[in-house]
Formats: sequence, structure tokens, C-alpha cells
Amino acid sequence: MGNAACLLLYAAPILTFTRVVKKKSTEDFSCVPYIIALFNCLVYTWYGLPIVSYRWENFPIVTINGLGIVLELSFILIYFWFSPAKQKVKVGVGAVLVIIVFSISAAISAFVFHDHHHRKMFFGSVGLVASIALYGSPLIIVKQVILTKSVEFMPFYLSLFSFLSSSFWMAYGLASHDLFLTSPNLVGCPLGLFQILIYCKYRKSKVITEEPNKWDLEKNDEKSKQLQLVMDDNINTKSGAI
Repeated sequence: MGNAACLLLYAAPILTFTRVVKKKSTEDFSCVPYIIALFNCLVYTWYGLPIVSYRWENFPIVTINGLGIVLELSFILIYFWFSPAKQKVKVGVGAVLVIIVFSISAAISAFVFHDHHHRKMFFGSVGLVASIALYGSPLIIVKQVILTKSVEFMPFYLSLFSFLSSSFWMAYGLASHDLFLTSPNLVGCPLGLFQILIYCKYRKSKVITEEPNKWDLEKNDEKSKQLQLVMDDNINTKSGAI
């Protein structure tokens, strides 16, 4: 169930990037959630391998996050292709930085620590940070949602599946007595729920804000017509007097 929810989480941006490809523009979508998701997938794929974990005790984590690496790399490449020049630099720097941090962390876990316990302690701590960043990354757009009162650029399914995924993996961590799988998801659950509540609050605001504007325009048109009639009457009166 955790793998299924995680698959939906990693696949959710397909809808967003279908729109990006059709419009040939990244619009106001942010690439940060996908770069952080890539980092999370890299970290937990390494965490689940026998180098860090004991044998294949965390094999389900390897399978889903391995697939996540492929998906997130695809999304980042599409975003890079259709983004403006300045944005390309930010995306490139962000992706390269993530890969460098992961590579250094993986090298430390493999060559500095010589037993599974200490490797899990070290890399589990890295995964803790990566997971909290993943579940909190959609919050980047929340400020824009509150200011504009529009959820157009806040992917709902990303928040929904983030909540579901963190819920199932928290249960998995509790069942397997793995602190490094439980802890980040204890944070991810309320963050995902908060994002869903924000979406529900502002999802109809766009309609509400458009109607008063339309009403104001209609009122202004009526006033302009009335003013024009008054001016025409004055001109006709003056003409008759002459």
C-alpha cells in the first residue's frame, strides 16, 4: 500500500507536465518539488540497498524509489527544456547540487562506516531531512495561493498523494520498528493535510473574485452610457438655443 501511494505521488506531476508540453511553457509552476523528490528517491534507494540496510530487508523501498528516480529525472528534463533561460540556470544548479550532496553522503556511508547499524544511522538522518523537504516542498506555492486566492498552480494530486504516501510509510515504519522511516512521515502527514485544506479553501476563490470585477465593469458601462446621453442632451439644447 505504501508503494502504491508512493507511485501515485511520483506519477502525479504527469498531469502538470502534460500541460507544460501542450503550452510549451512552465508558466508559474515551480521545479523545486521535483528536484527535492529526486533527492529523496536517490537517498532512499541507497538506504534500501544491502550496503546500508541488512540484506534486502527494505527491498520495497528500493523498487519504488528506483522508479521515482526515472520519473523525477524525466520531469526535471521536461521543465528544463521548456523553461526560460534564467530558469534553466536555477534548475540546472539545483539538480547538480542535489546529485553532488547525494554522492558525497553515499561515499561517506560506504567508506567511513563499516557496519550496517552506523550506516543506517548516518544515511537515515540524511533521509530524514530529504523526506521532510519532500513533504514540505508544495508549501512553496502556498504563499502564492494565499496572496492570489487561486490554486491554479498548486497541483492538488501532489498534495493528496503526499498525504497518503506519508500515512502508509509511517505505518510501515512503525510496523518494522524503523525510526528513520517513521519520523519524517510523522511530519509529512500533517503537512500534506494542511496543503489539502489550503487547496479546498481557495479552490473556488477565482470564480468569486471574477464576478465582482465583471459587475463593476457593467456598472461602469452603464454610467458611461448615461453620461454620454446627458452630454448629447446638453449639446442638442445649446444647438436649439442658437
